[in-house]
Amino acid sequence: MTIYSACAGPEPTGATPASTENVSAAASQNRRIEVRRLGMVEYEPTWALQEQLLAETLNRKALNRQALEAGQAPQPTPNYLLLCEHPHVYTLGKSGKPEHLLLDEAGLAAHAATFHRINRGGDITYHGPGQLVGYPILDLDNFFTDIHRYLRVLEEAVILTLAEYGVRAGRIAGLTGVWIDFEEGALNPRKICALGVKCSRWVTMHGFALNVTTNLSYFGHIVPCGITDKAVTSLAQELGRAVAVTEVQDRLLPHLARLLEAELYANS
Repeated sequence: MTIYSACAGPEPTGATPASTENVSAAASQNRRIEVRRLGMVEYEPTWALQEQLLAETLNRKALNRQALEAGQAPQPTPNYLLLCEHPHVYTLGKSGKPEHLLLDEAGLAAHAATFHRINRGGDITYHGPGQLVGYPILDLDNFFTDIHRYLRVLEEAVILTLAEYGVRAGRIAGLTGVWIDFEEGALNPRKICALGVKCSRWVTMHGFALNVTTNLSYFGHIVPCGITDKAVTSLAQELGRAVAVTEVQDRLLPHLARLLEAELYANS
């Protein structure tokens, strides 16, 4: 069942002919993304699901290289978008500092939270109820092989979604993520969406976390993303009213489809 789609434009007239290998690869491009709405799920099994989908996609890419070498047509690689919420959990990226978690084991237990060291980039962050978490497992060979552009696409989808609620958001130079009061010289810049990704042979995992009705007090137990001089916020705090996470999901998906020139679908 198709949810949202956006078609890529035609190839420009007079374009330089591609090599046989590139033609074969282009013919196998798959711009369809399977959306899985997982609801409230524990962090660890969701991470395991990401790893499983990543491994399957990498295996397909390895088989495709063998097929091309043998003069055979490659098979399209899949793309997925997992959407969910997590119970209270802190995750530390590869470049993060353990001291940015301000709770010991007893403190974690007292706040019903868990802690995981994971293999994405970035420092420490928090996930919890009321937060829209998105994990795209995309083969960027199906779209564009530029990780910086990919991060900007995720940010832009969130910025456009927030604009639908009348919330003006943007970027701060040198800081990944989406911010309110982001303009240079603003007195109270605050982060509303964090990003952290891993990319293996152009296949992505991990993703973004958008604070919708998140309990922001949990950010007080970490140095969020290693940043000490800026605050965090949520859509509910900016609007002064609650918003359903599922509603924000519905508003985000068409922006992702358009920016990636993709078709989003759910298996029914």
